[in-house]
Amino acid sequence: MPDSTLTQQALALGKQAKIAARQLAPLSSEEKNRALLLMADKLEAKSSFLIEENNKDLAFATANGVSGAMLDRIALNPERVRAMAQGLREVAALPDPVREIVKMWRRPNGLQVGRMRIPLGVIGIIYEARPNVTADAAALCLKSGNAVILRGGSEAHHSNQAIGAVLRQACAETKVPADAVQVAQVKDRGLVNELLQLEEYIDLIIPRGGEELIRAVVANSKIPVIKHYKGICHVYVDNDASLEMAERICFNAKVQRPSVCNAMETLLVHEAVAAKFLPAMIEKYRAAKVEVRGCDKTCALVPGTAKASEEDWSTEYLELIVSIRVVKDMNAAIDHIERYGSEHTESIITDNYQKAREFIDRVNSSAVMVNASTRFNDGGELGLGAEIGISTSKIHAFGPMGLEELTTTKFIVFGDGQIRE
Repeated sequence: MPDSTLTQQALALGKQAKIAARQLAPLSSEEKNRALLLMADKLEAKSSFLIEENNKDLAFATANGVSGAMLDRIALNPERVRAMAQGLREVAALPDPVREIVKMWRRPNGLQVGRMRIPLGVIGIIYEARPNVTADAAALCLKSGNAVILRGGSEAHHSNQAIGAVLRQACAETKVPADAVQVAQVKDRGLVNELLQLEEYIDLIIPRGGEELIRAVVANSKIPVIKHYKGICHVYVDNDASLEMAERICFNAKVQRPSVCNAMETLLVHEAVAAKFLPAMIEKYRAAKVEVRGCDKTCALVPGTAKASEEDWSTEYLELIVSIRVVKDMNAAIDHIERYGSEHTESIITDNYQKAREFIDRVNSSAVMVNASTRFNDGGELGLGAEIGISTSKIHAFGPMGLEELTTTKFIVFGDGQIRE
């Protein structure tokens, strides 16, 4: 049976957000930017407070045996707080998509028809672990004219509440309604299911977290959901690659931050360069404490390499583990990606322009890289500002979701007395 208290709490969040969305939509870019810049200043000013609250979450997680990868996702430090603030400032500096005329044309009867960007309305964000999502999501939703309901995981509860309080305080000192940014205060997971029923008040749900969370949201939501289930990202080292460059990219893609969805999980290497490339590459991985699991050819080339299982090719590790397969050619690499990939991010390392173009044309992931790390599939790195998530469902957005992806368009029509005959 539904918990009536949770139902009422969810309903209150939805109603307040709907009212705030109406108040937020007509605000000017200057008014929204003022709130964003004040949010950034206040986050930096409250850095010590945010880290103290975050330490409560880290202590709880450690006591409950949470993995190192998850602890890294939860952790805040002065540098990460500054990064959150900088993300807000970058969003403030971006062009405001709201009220942009995307296209305008004239009909034979003289009507001028156009499409204008408008906010989606109210967006619900269901997420795990990373408290920086609280600030990133709030910034993007606010700038694009949307109210947001944020429901973070219990593992970062204190951190999310603290960040939310600072953001709402900044709103209260501007024309932006405080309820444009709401952080659910209830830890009970039942609140999520209650929020997912509020199709009258919430226009879009974006879950960010593990596959289990995302599938549960999709299964229970009456509201459209933007999602990606896994980030199984590949780098393919071609026989025409610069191996020195390939080594730098493959190391960065796996090691720089393994706990995120755009980290490489599987390395594919052309058989013509495998003997020259893999021994040094695997040695470098081992020095960085990366566990290497390889196909039969990889194991034969580099003794001591653990044999990869069939399950490894479809596993998102999110930690210092990499699977390596030697492939016959680019066609075999693409076949592997199509079979095991999640349409998130793939990269080819090659000096052959024609192969690069073919790889881009044939691989249908949300981002396809040439001679670059998979770690660049990120809103900030691609110039969108702080992203609200990466979508691998092609409707309504595909890839990192920035400001434009948080709007839709409506038709506008200008006439001078026309009537339809």
